[in-house]
Amino acid sequence: MSKAFASIRNGLRQAIAHRRGKRVRGMRLHGRAKVDVKAARRRTGLTQAEFAAKFAISLGTLRHWERGGRMPRAAALVLLNVIAREPKAVMRALDAL
Repeated sequence: MSKAFASIRNGLRQAIAHRRGKRVRGMRLHGRAKVDVKAARRRTGLTQAEFAAKFAISLGTLRHWERGGRMPRAAALVLLNVIAREPKAVMRALDAL
């Protein structure tokens, strides 16, 4: 058996164990910073339509996030976390554009 195959097999076994809720030694997990999208939007004082337009988010996507049907990822998650913590600063920054 090649080293590459053994490494892949080991990784798959670790992934399966993690999925089953077992602790996996040496496995590093990167968690996401969760955000309450609805609360973040409300802090801005904007309606769903206004918020979506202001931050270039599709209205349907925003609604899914607020319902919990989907979770924001990547850059959207970062932006929403900043909005949740400093909504006035973000609004000032956008108004300056």
